[in-house]
Amino acid sequence: MGTPEFAVPSLEALHSGAYPVLAVVTQPDRPKGRGRKPAPPPVKAAALQHEYPVVQPSSVREPAFLEEMNHLAPDLFVVIAYGHILPKSLLDIPRLGAVNLHASLLPAYRGSAPIQRALINGETETGVTAMMMDQGMDTGDILHVERLSIHPDDTAGILHDRLSELSADALLKVLEQFEAGTVRQVPQKDADASYAPMLRKEDGHIDWHKSAEEIRNLIRGVTPWPGAFTFLEDRRLKIFRVKPVGIETDQPPGTVLQGYSEEELLVATGSGVLSLLEIQGASGKKLWIADFLRGCTIPPGTVLR
Repeated sequence: MGTPEFAVPSLEALHSGAYPVLAVVTQPDRPKGRGRKPAPPPVKAAALQHEYPVVQPSSVREPAFLEEMNHLAPDLFVVIAYGHILPKSLLDIPRLGAVNLHASLLPAYRGSAPIQRALINGETETGVTAMMMDQGMDTGDILHVERLSIHPDDTAGILHDRLSELSADALLKVLEQFEAGTVRQVPQKDADASYAPMLRKEDGHIDWHKSAEEIRNLIRGVTPWPGAFTFLEDRRLKIFRVKPVGIETDQPPGTVLQGYSEEELLVATGSGVLSLLEIQGASGKKLWIADFLRGCTIPPGTVLR
């Protein structure tokens, strides 16, 4: 059971490992692109390539869907970024239970945006946790953990891809444990839990009163979606890449400072100064700052908000 690109490597791992996949359950096709034509989820596209049966219920509580799953009589559910919390009536079907792969070191960052929130909070390590599913949100017993260092230039997009591949590795290790009869379940410590709520578009709005490092982490965490942005008067500017610079200023947060050259854009923050490296105007393409400033002058003293 899975839907987005994140779950595809794990499906491919099941296929390569010759594990018998009885069916692939994914969300219904959704309108996409300018023509708004229905498009299959990435997991469905991958499943069809391997000629696996695909099931796309509009609700995981549909009696017909529950009946179909009971008829298949699976040993195990493998659930990765499916997008629904499974009811007990579904979790009780597989003989061995349901395994979920979650992109955090549980019980930290339970919820729908663990990759993004870890970056926004400046974490230096994350990973993948395999757990037995229960009726809670990422609360089941831990089966296996794979750790991963977060690189200084990782964005949510880059980290997503690395964790996606790591999930496939973790899944195969857990399945080997099931085969060997060595599965060990460790309850989570709820007292140590933290949460990673879904991002909204407005979460990408830069608050220049925060420190330079906090803003840099925000930009990393919301790239590519929802994207970091600020306003130059009434024009929205998307910010893709920045770096803190070792200078001090007493200018108000958001103020554009005098740079060392005309090809540099320095901005004061609540603590420290950021050099904006990659940017995109309201209409245009993503540009390195030197190219952007050739077509859009932003003089010192301008305030971004």
